[in-house]
Amino acid sequence: MKIKKAVIPAAGLGTRMLPATKTIPKEMLPLLDKPVIQYIIEEAVDAGIEDILIITNRAKSAMDDYFDYHPELEERLARDGKTKELEAVRRTADMANIFYVRQKETKGLGHAIWRAKDFVGDDAFAILLGDDIMRAEVPVMKQLIDAAEKYHACCVGTQAVADDAVGRYSSLKVSPLEERIYKVTDMNEKPTPAEKFSNYAILGRYVLTSSIFPILENTPPGKGGEIQLTDGLRQLCRTEPFVAKVFEGRRYDTGNLCGFLEATLDFALDFPETGDFLREYIQSKRV
Repeated sequence: MKIKKAVIPAAGLGTRMLPATKTIPKEMLPLLDKPVIQYIIEEAVDAGIEDILIITNRAKSAMDDYFDYHPELEERLARDGKTKELEAVRRTADMANIFYVRQKETKGLGHAIWRAKDFVGDDAFAILLGDDIMRAEVPVMKQLIDAAEKYHACCVGTQAVADDAVGRYSSLKVSPLEERIYKVTDMNEKPTPAEKFSNYAILGRYVLTSSIFPILENTPPGKGGEIQLTDGLRQLCRTEPFVAKVFEGRRYDTGNLCGFLEATLDFALDFPETGDFLREYIQSKRV
Protein backbone atom coordinates (compact mmCIF):
# COMPACT_ATOMS: atom_id res chain seq x y z
CA MET A 1 0.00 0.00 0.00
CA LYS A 2 1.73 3.15 -1.25
CA ILE A 3 -0.09 6.42 -0.67
CA LYS A 4 0.65 9.05 -3.31
CA LYS A 5 -2.77 10.68 -3.68
CA ALA A 6 -4.64 12.92 -1.26
CA VAL A 7 -8.06 14.52 -1.15
CA ILE A 8 -8.75 17.78 0.67
CA PRO A 9 -12.47 18.52 1.08
CA ALA A 10 -12.80 22.31 1.04
CA ALA A 11 -16.36 22.92 -0.15
CA GLY A 12 -17.87 24.04 3.16
CA LEU A 13 -19.57 27.40 3.49
CA GLY A 14 -17.48 28.57 6.44
CA THR A 15 -20.48 29.61 8.49
CA ARG A 16 -18.52 29.51 11.75
CA MET A 17 -16.26 32.30 10.48
CA LEU A 18 -18.79 34.72 9.02
CA PRO A 19 -18.78 37.49 7.91
CA ALA A 20 -15.13 37.10 6.80
CA THR A 21 -15.96 33.96 4.81
CA LYS A 22 -18.85 35.54 2.93
CA THR A 23 -16.55 36.14 -0.05
CA ILE A 24 -13.20 34.67 1.09
CA PRO A 25 -12.88 30.87 1.33
CA LYS A 26 -12.16 29.94 4.95
CA GLU A 27 -9.25 27.84 3.70
CA MET A 28 -7.70 31.01 2.26
CA LEU A 29 -7.75 33.01 5.49
CA PRO A 30 -4.15 34.00 6.26
CA LEU A 31 -2.33 32.29 9.10
CA LEU A 32 0.73 34.54 9.33
CA ASP A 33 2.19 34.68 5.81
CA LYS A 34 0.32 31.71 4.27
CA PRO A 35 -3.30 30.68 3.85
CA VAL A 36 -4.59 27.85 6.03
CA ILE A 37 -4.82 25.37 3.17
CA GLN A 38 -1.13 25.76 2.30
CA TYR A 39 -0.13 24.33 5.68
CA ILE A 40 -2.33 21.31 4.96
CA ILE A 41 -0.86 20.79 1.50
CA GLU A 42 2.66 21.11 2.90
CA GLU A 43 1.87 18.38 5.44
CA ALA A 44 0.67 16.12 2.64
CA VAL A 45 3.76 16.79 0.52
CA ASP A 46 6.07 16.20 3.49
CA ALA A 47 4.32 12.82 3.93
CA GLY A 48 5.18 11.80 0.36
CA ILE A 49 1.96 12.79 -1.39
CA GLU A 50 2.40 13.81 -5.03
CA ASP A 51 -1.14 14.32 -6.40
CA ILE A 52 -3.76 16.33 -4.51
CA LEU A 53 -7.43 16.82 -5.31
CA ILE A 54 -9.20 19.74 -3.65
CA ILE A 55 -12.99 19.48 -3.45
CA THR A 56 -14.34 23.00 -3.91
CA ASN A 57 -17.54 24.82 -4.74
CA ARG A 58 -18.37 27.64 -7.12
CA ALA A 59 -17.34 30.33 -4.59
CA LYS A 60 -13.76 29.11 -4.09
CA SER A 61 -11.89 29.89 -7.28
CA ALA A 62 -9.37 31.86 -5.19
CA MET A 63 -7.71 28.56 -4.24
CA ASP A 64 -7.25 27.63 -7.88
CA ASP A 65 -5.66 31.02 -8.57
CA TYR A 66 -3.38 30.84 -5.52
CA PHE A 67 -1.78 27.53 -6.50
CA ASP A 68 -1.14 28.69 -10.07
CA TYR A 69 1.69 30.73 -11.56
CA HIS A 70 1.38 34.54 -11.53
CA PRO A 71 3.65 35.71 -14.38
CA GLU A 72 3.13 39.45 -13.87
CA LEU A 73 3.90 39.30 -10.16
CA GLU A 74 6.85 36.96 -10.70
CA GLU A 75 8.32 39.21 -13.37
CA ARG A 76 8.03 42.23 -11.07
CA LEU A 77 9.67 40.42 -8.16
CA ALA A 78 12.52 39.22 -10.39
CA ARG A 79 13.04 42.73 -11.78
CA ASP A 80 13.16 44.18 -8.26
CA GLY A 81 15.63 41.56 -7.07
CA LYS A 82 13.20 40.12 -4.49
CA THR A 83 14.53 36.58 -4.75
CA LYS A 84 13.10 35.32 -1.47
CA GLU A 85 9.60 36.52 -2.31
CA LEU A 86 9.84 35.11 -5.83
CA GLU A 87 10.82 31.69 -4.52
CA ALA A 88 7.90 31.72 -2.08
CA VAL A 89 5.41 32.65 -4.80
CA ARG A 90 6.72 30.03 -7.23
CA ARG A 91 6.73 27.34 -4.55
CA THR A 92 2.96 27.56 -4.12
CA ALA A 93 2.52 26.40 -7.71
CA ASP A 94 5.25 23.77 -7.64
CA MET A 95 4.61 21.91 -4.37
CA ALA A 96 2.46 19.17 -5.87
CA ASN A 97 0.18 18.28 -8.76
CA ILE A 98 -3.03 19.96 -7.65
CA PHE A 99 -6.41 19.22 -9.20
CA TYR A 100 -9.92 20.45 -8.48
CA VAL A 101 -13.46 19.15 -8.64
CA ARG A 102 -16.60 20.86 -7.41
CA GLN A 103 -19.14 19.52 -4.98
CA LYS A 104 -22.14 20.95 -6.78
CA GLU A 105 -24.54 20.23 -3.94
CA THR A 106 -23.99 20.55 -0.21
CA LYS A 107 -24.68 16.97 0.82
CA GLY A 108 -22.07 16.38 3.49
CA LEU A 109 -18.49 15.18 3.87
CA GLY A 110 -19.29 11.68 2.62
CA HIS A 111 -20.66 13.08 -0.62
CA ALA A 112 -17.65 15.38 -1.00
CA ILE A 113 -15.25 12.44 -0.70
CA TRP A 114 -17.36 10.38 -3.14
CA ARG A 115 -16.73 13.11 -5.72
CA ALA A 116 -13.05 12.06 -5.69
CA LYS A 117 -13.69 8.56 -7.03
CA ASP A 118 -12.44 9.23 -10.58
CA PHE A 119 -9.30 10.94 -9.29
CA VAL A 120 -8.49 8.12 -6.86
CA GLY A 121 -9.33 5.17 -9.13
CA ASP A 122 -8.29 1.91 -7.47
CA ASP A 123 -5.55 3.44 -5.32
CA ALA A 124 -5.42 3.88 -1.58
CA PHE A 125 -5.47 7.57 -0.69
CA ALA A 126 -5.22 10.11 2.10
CA ILE A 127 -7.81 12.62 3.29
CA LEU A 128 -6.85 15.83 5.08
CA LEU A 129 -9.72 17.99 6.27
CA GLY A 130 -9.40 21.60 5.20
CA ASP A 131 -10.06 23.07 8.66
CA ASP A 132 -7.49 21.07 10.61
CA ILE A 133 -3.87 22.16 10.88
CA MET A 134 -1.44 19.83 12.62
CA ARG A 135 1.89 20.73 14.22
CA ALA A 136 4.17 17.76 14.72
CA GLU A 137 7.82 16.82 14.38
CA VAL A 138 6.80 13.97 12.07
CA PRO A 139 3.92 15.04 9.81
CA VAL A 140 0.68 13.59 11.14
CA MET A 141 -0.21 12.24 7.71
CA LYS A 142 3.16 10.47 7.57
CA GLN A 143 2.37 8.86 10.93
CA LEU A 144 -0.92 7.56 9.52
CA ILE A 145 0.61 6.35 6.27
CA ASP A 146 3.30 4.42 8.16
CA ALA A 147 0.62 2.70 10.28
CA ALA A 148 -1.57 1.95 7.25
CA GLU A 149 1.33 0.45 5.31
CA LYS A 150 2.51 -1.60 8.29
CA TYR A 151 -0.90 -3.18 8.86
CA HIS A 152 -2.12 -3.06 5.24
CA ALA A 153 -5.18 -1.33 6.61
CA CYS A 154 -7.26 1.79 6.48
CA CYS A 155 -6.23 4.24 9.18
CA VAL A 156 -7.72 7.26 10.92
CA GLY A 157 -5.95 9.81 13.07
CA THR A 158 -7.17 9.99 16.62
CA GLN A 159 -6.57 11.45 20.05
CA ALA A 160 -8.60 11.17 23.25
CA VAL A 161 -10.94 14.13 23.75
CA ALA A 162 -12.87 15.31 26.79
CA ASP A 163 -16.26 13.80 27.65
CA ASP A 164 -18.08 16.99 26.72
CA ALA A 165 -16.31 17.15 23.34
CA VAL A 166 -16.95 13.63 22.02
CA GLY A 167 -20.34 14.67 20.67
CA ARG A 168 -18.65 17.00 18.18
CA TYR A 169 -16.67 14.18 16.58
CA SER A 170 -16.85 10.50 15.65
CA SER A 171 -16.30 8.06 18.51
CA LEU A 172 -14.21 4.93 17.88
CA LYS A 173 -14.62 1.41 19.27
CA VAL A 174 -11.03 0.21 19.61
CA SER A 175 -8.78 -2.48 21.00
CA PRO A 176 -4.98 -2.12 21.36
CA LEU A 177 -2.54 -3.51 18.80
CA GLU A 178 0.63 -1.74 19.93
CA GLU A 179 1.62 1.54 21.50
CA ARG A 180 -0.44 4.35 19.90
CA ILE A 181 -2.12 2.01 17.36
CA TYR A 182 -5.55 0.45 17.86
CA LYS A 183 -7.76 -1.90 15.89
CA VAL A 184 -11.09 -0.25 14.97
CA THR A 185 -14.24 -2.38 14.94
CA ASP A 186 -16.97 0.28 15.04
CA MET A 187 -17.61 4.03 15.20
CA ASN A 188 -20.45 6.50 15.29
CA GLU A 189 -20.99 10.12 14.30
CA LYS A 190 -21.51 12.83 16.93
CA PRO A 191 -22.72 10.44 19.63
CA THR A 192 -24.48 11.34 22.84
CA PRO A 193 -22.62 10.45 26.05
CA ALA A 194 -24.66 7.25 26.24
CA GLU A 195 -23.90 6.33 22.61
CA LYS A 196 -20.13 6.90 22.55
CA PHE A 197 -17.80 3.91 22.17
CA SER A 198 -14.78 5.67 23.67
CA ASN A 199 -13.19 9.09 24.01
CA TYR A 200 -11.00 8.39 20.98
CA ALA A 201 -12.28 10.67 18.23
CA ILE A 202 -11.44 10.91 14.52
CA LEU A 203 -9.50 14.15 14.07
CA GLY A 204 -9.19 15.29 10.51
CA ARG A 205 -6.83 12.73 8.93
CA TYR A 206 -7.59 9.45 7.11
CA VAL A 207 -5.96 6.82 4.90
CA LEU A 208 -8.57 4.81 3.01
CA THR A 209 -8.89 2.31 0.19
CA SER A 210 -11.04 2.85 -2.87
CA SER A 211 -13.56 0.42 -1.37
CA ILE A 212 -15.10 3.44 0.35
CA PHE A 213 -16.58 4.79 -2.89
CA PRO A 214 -19.28 2.17 -3.61
CA ILE A 215 -20.16 2.30 0.07
CA LEU A 216 -20.59 6.09 0.02
CA GLU A 217 -22.60 5.87 -3.18
CA ASN A 218 -25.18 3.83 -1.29
CA THR A 219 -24.97 5.54 2.10
CA PRO A 220 -28.22 7.30 3.03
CA PRO A 221 -28.24 10.71 4.72
CA GLY A 222 -27.41 10.52 8.42
CA LYS A 223 -26.87 13.13 11.13
CA GLY A 224 -27.93 16.57 9.95
CA GLY A 225 -29.57 15.12 6.86
CA GLU A 226 -26.15 14.80 5.18
CA ILE A 227 -24.18 11.84 3.83
CA GLN A 228 -21.72 11.26 6.63
CA LEU A 229 -18.25 9.87 5.92
CA THR A 230 -18.33 8.16 9.31
CA ASP A 231 -21.38 6.12 8.31
CA GLY A 232 -19.44 4.82 5.31
CA LEU A 233 -16.36 4.11 7.41
CA ARG A 234 -18.49 2.22 9.90
CA GLN A 235 -19.37 -0.24 7.16
CA LEU A 236 -15.83 -0.29 5.78
CA CYS A 237 -14.24 -1.20 9.12
CA ARG A 238 -16.44 -4.30 9.26
CA THR A 239 -15.14 -5.62 5.94
CA GLU A 240 -11.49 -4.46 5.77
CA PRO A 241 -8.57 -4.17 8.21
CA PHE A 242 -8.94 -0.83 9.96
CA VAL A 243 -6.69 0.87 12.52
CA ALA A 244 -6.48 4.15 14.40
CA LYS A 245 -3.22 5.96 15.02
CA VAL A 246 -2.97 8.09 18.16
CA PHE A 247 -0.89 10.72 16.45
CA GLU A 248 1.80 12.81 18.11
CA GLY A 249 1.26 16.50 17.58
CA ARG A 250 -1.10 19.39 18.20
CA ARG A 251 -4.31 19.86 16.22
CA TYR A 252 -5.86 23.25 15.56
CA ASP A 253 -9.44 23.60 14.33
CA THR A 254 -9.08 26.76 12.26
CA GLY A 255 -12.72 26.59 11.17
CA ASN A 256 -13.81 28.48 14.28
CA LEU A 257 -12.65 31.79 15.65
CA CYS A 258 -11.05 30.52 18.87
CA GLY A 259 -9.19 27.70 17.12
CA PHE A 260 -7.98 30.10 14.45
CA LEU A 261 -6.75 32.49 17.13
CA GLU A 262 -4.94 29.68 19.01
CA ALA A 263 -3.14 28.68 15.82
CA THR A 264 -2.26 32.26 14.95
CA LEU A 265 -0.74 32.96 18.37
CA ASP A 266 1.19 29.69 18.62
CA PHE A 267 2.57 29.95 15.09
CA ALA A 268 3.39 33.65 15.51
CA LEU A 269 5.31 33.03 18.74
CA ASP A 270 7.56 30.57 16.89
CA PHE A 271 7.84 32.61 13.69
CA PRO A 272 11.25 34.35 13.44
CA GLU A 273 9.81 37.62 12.14
CA THR A 274 7.09 37.95 14.80
CA GLY A 275 8.03 35.87 17.87
CA ASP A 276 10.05 38.44 19.83
CA PHE A 277 7.68 41.27 18.89
CA LEU A 278 4.60 39.32 19.98
CA ARG A 279 6.10 38.25 23.31
CA GLU A 280 7.03 41.86 24.09
CA TYR A 281 3.60 43.07 23.02
CA ILE A 282 1.79 40.50 25.18
CA GLN A 283 4.02 41.40 28.13
CA SER A 284 3.20 45.08 27.68
CA LYS A 285 -0.51 44.30 27.99
CA ARG A 286 -0.16 42.55 31.35
CA VAL A 287 -1.53 44.52 34.24
